[in-house]
Amino acid sequence: MKSLKKVIKPILKSVRRRGDKALIRFAFEYDHADLKSVVVSGEEINDAVRQVKPDLKSAIKKAVVNIEKFHKAQVQPELKMDTMKGVTCMRRSVAIEKVGLYVPGGTAPLFSTVLMLGIPARIAGCKEIVLCTPPDMNGNIHPAILFAADLVGIHKIIKAGGAQAIAAMAFGTESVTKVYKIFGPGNQYVTAAKQYVSQKGVAIDMPAGPSEVAVYADETAVPEFVAADLLSQAEHGVDSQVLLVASSTEVLNVCREALEKQLEELPRKRIAEQSLAKSYSVVMESQEEAIELLNQYAAEHLILSVKNPERTADKIVNAGSVFLGNLAPESVGDYASGTNHTLPTNKAALAFSGVSVDSFVKKITYQKLSEKGIQNIGPIVEIMAEEEHLIGHKNAVTFRLNRIKRA
Repeated sequence: MKSLKKVIKPILKSVRRRGDKALIRFAFEYDHADLKSVVVSGEEINDAVRQVKPDLKSAIKKAVVNIEKFHKAQVQPELKMDTMKGVTCMRRSVAIEKVGLYVPGGTAPLFSTVLMLGIPARIAGCKEIVLCTPPDMNGNIHPAILFAADLVGIHKIIKAGGAQAIAAMAFGTESVTKVYKIFGPGNQYVTAAKQYVSQKGVAIDMPAGPSEVAVYADETAVPEFVAADLLSQAEHGVDSQVLLVASSTEVLNVCREALEKQLEELPRKRIAEQSLAKSYSVVMESQEEAIELLNQYAAEHLILSVKNPERTADKIVNAGSVFLGNLAPESVGDYASGTNHTLPTNKAALAFSGVSVDSFVKKITYQKLSEKGIQNIGPIVEIMAEEEHLIGHKNAVTFRLNRIKRA
C-alpha cells in the first residue's frame, strides 16, 4: 500500500492544483490521448448512439429493465411511529446530491458498470451525477459506454481514468463537479486513490478492487460450467483471483481438465493465465470445513455448484453475491439478472455490502413531541443526563417541563 501511495499522491496533488490541465496531461501520459477538452460533448454522445449495433442496444435495454425492476423494489417508504404517547419518530431516505461514478476502460470497456451505478443513482434521486472513464488513444470513449450513459440519463461524462479521475471527482476541477461520494470498481491505483480521498472527507462506496470468484463444486457440479465460471473472472485482469473449492480430488481434477481445455480457446488467454498463476484450488471433503473456508475468504462472487445450493447458501454469511446451482453463472449477475455487480472484494465482504439504492441515499431521522410527549419522556432524560453529569442536556428538558407546568 505504501508503494501505491507514492504513485498516486503526486497525481492527486497535481489534479487538485492544476485541474483540467492535469487531467489532459495525464490522459496523454497514461492513455496516449491528445485531448483538447476532458468533457464528452453532446455530439460525441449522439455519434456513439448511432455506432452501437442494434442487437447490443436491445440487449442493454433488456438488462436495464431487469436492473431497474430489482433496484426500484429496494426503495424504502418513510418510517413513522410513536415510541411512546406523544413521542413520534421518523426516518426518511434522502438522496446524496452529488455523486461520482467511475467506469473502468482499460482492457475491457465496462459499459455494464454504467448501468449498475447509474440506475440506482437515478432511482435514489441524486441531483448531479458525474461519470469518469478513460479515453482510448484517439481521445474517444467506447460507444457502448456513452450509449448506456445516455440511456440511464447521465450526460456529464469526463474523459479521465485512474487515480486522476478519482482526484477530479474528489476535489473538483473547472469541468468536474466536486462530489460527495464516489462509486465504482477499478485497478489497484483506483482503489488506493479512493481509499486516500476517503480520508479527506469524500465518501466512497467500498474498497472495490480487482475482481474475484470462488466456486464450491461437488460431484453434482458440471466441470465445463465450473471451468467457464473460473475463467470468466480470470480474464478480467492480471490481478484478478479465482478460488476453486472441490469436495474431492476427482472433482478437482475433472474441473482442472475442463479449465485447461477452455483456456486454450480463450481470446484473453494471456491475461487469464497470469490471473490463474496467483489463484488457488483446494479439496475440502467436509462441507462444514468448506463453508468455514468460504466464509473466511468472503468472495466477491460465490458460486455454489453443489447439491442443495439453497441449503448451503443459508450457511454463507460473508459474500458479495451468491449464485445458486449449476445454471446460475456469475456472468448473469455481471450483466442482466437485476442484482448489482459492484461488489466488495479482498475480504471487504466481511463487513461491506454491494452497491444498491441504499448506497446513494442518507437516512435522516426526525422526532416530534407533544406536551404529553415531553412530559412522558422528559423525566427519563433528566435522570440519564444528570447521571452522565451533562446538566446542559438535563436543562434543555427541565426548562420545557417547567414552562408547561407554569402554563
